[in-house]
Amino acid sequence: MAPITVKKICCSKYFYPRTGAPHSSLSTHLLSLPVSILNQHGLASRSIASPISYCRHATSVFQIHADHASSPLQSAPATLVSHAFPTAVDAFLADSLVLSGGPTCAVIANKCPNIIVTIVDLNQQRIDAWNSDQLPIYEPGLDEVVKASRGKNLFFSTDVDKAIEEADLIFVSVNTPTKKSGVGAGYAADLKFLQLATRRIAEVANSSKIVVEKSTVPCRTAESMRTILEANSKPGCHFDILSNPEFLAEGTAISDLFAPDRVLIGSLQTEQGLDACQALANVYANWVPRDRILTVGLWSSELSKLAANAMLAQRISSVNALSAICEATGANIDEVAFAVGKDSRMGPKFLKASVGFGGSCFQKDILNLVYLSESLHLPEVAKYWRAVVEMNEYQKDRFSKKVVETLFNTITGKKIALLGWAFKKDTGDTRESPSISIANHFLSEKARVSIYDPQVTESQIWLDLTEYGDIPAEPIKPHVNIVKSVEEACAGAEAIVICTEWDEFKTLDWKKIYANCPRPAFVFDGRLILNRKELTDIGFKVVTIGTGERV
Repeated sequence: MAPITVKKICCSKYFYPRTGAPHSSLSTHLLSLPVSILNQHGLASRSIASPISYCRHATSVFQIHADHASSPLQSAPATLVSHAFPTAVDAFLADSLVLSGGPTCAVIANKCPNIIVTIVDLNQQRIDAWNSDQLPIYEPGLDEVVKASRGKNLFFSTDVDKAIEEADLIFVSVNTPTKKSGVGAGYAADLKFLQLATRRIAEVANSSKIVVEKSTVPCRTAESMRTILEANSKPGCHFDILSNPEFLAEGTAISDLFAPDRVLIGSLQTEQGLDACQALANVYANWVPRDRILTVGLWSSELSKLAANAMLAQRISSVNALSAICEATGANIDEVAFAVGKDSRMGPKFLKASVGFGGSCFQKDILNLVYLSESLHLPEVAKYWRAVVEMNEYQKDRFSKKVVETLFNTITGKKIALLGWAFKKDTGDTRESPSISIANHFLSEKARVSIYDPQVTESQIWLDLTEYGDIPAEPIKPHVNIVKSVEEACAGAEAIVICTEWDEFKTLDWKKIYANCPRPAFVFDGRLILNRKELTDIGFKVVTIGTGERV
């Protein structure tokens, strides 16, 4: 590849491409230039205690003179130019589901074609999937984004050390599950993977890096990361730590990344911290309006992610609590939520009653907040947030029991069609899905459960069933049938239970389904997606969550 011209110096390996933000490796090369040139432009006298600040001044000098052939810098900076695009962003995924890291870095590569993005993971099978036509996660629009950049400036690899060594900016997007044992078990986040990734970065890096928390972590986690990095770093290596949490919704992650409500970046409020923050902000500024890039303190950024998820989950639990009151009084939760959502102070979002929330974030982050509150000796605050999770568990249990009660208080030997296994539509993610606990409730009552989901694999469903309650597969195998179509799931079913709001469930041929069901045939709408009157006219007995009408 031909050398990049001086006019494009900000795309060289000494700058974050396209944004023009310099990184610390530039200072070393600047000081190798003739002193007369540096003095002429006020560079030699500037302190290099903060290399990025020093380089920012250099950036402006290069940009000013880029179009002037007579400039004394015209030839000298040419020695700084790389013959290849830089590896400016590296995502260290290390055993995570990569919902955050994978799509985020794919979009960065898509929007910043002059930045080379390398995604690394310890799992060879997962990396092979990223390099194939069958990506390891399902997310609308992700295939197109990955294919547009893969092999050009987006790469997937298991060579973690090489990626760390070459990167200027490293996203750490690892799994932070809830601890299963020890102090804080059941509440606190397990930071094992995060700490292992941090330690590896420190041990491998031979130059200064910007390290970015992408994982959802407890407040002040960056402090422990900084301690690990400083204790294990090589002489001359400096690490700036940023917090850059995701606010993605599964199912709309790509559109959320293309047009985010906000990008949040937290940093230490030091000169170096603010410089690092600006460097990352410049990357996002390639497609995100500046007024949507929020820069805050490091601890505020970490806590903001937990707070956002907790408050969204709180809203869901609130409307679900009201759904129970509606069922007891004859009110309709859809009508109540619509009326409440018309209040401009409230708005309509997250006011849809359901069988409960799921996913990897809400419950985990609330429990993390509970643990943090207890650690800070704030028991009343902890109790408040714990109630959000307790209400969610109550809603799932209440819905399961309603199915049993409606089927004349016994479902032993009865076939129940469970439609939807993912925790929400447009994703294959099943973590904390309400379907799992509902199915296990039915199995504990000796029902025959037929399961269909358009995106979740059979192996994943079996894994979820056996991990929940830690039960072996053999005893429940005769009672579980995982099928490939709605029609197969519903044939002969005494009850059809909607657990996920997949669009295809809204347009089913219910007359055909009814013809293949024993009488009476029940439908339980746990997502408020069906036309109750239409199904009732066909002949179904319809039970809708949050409505007080009795069958």
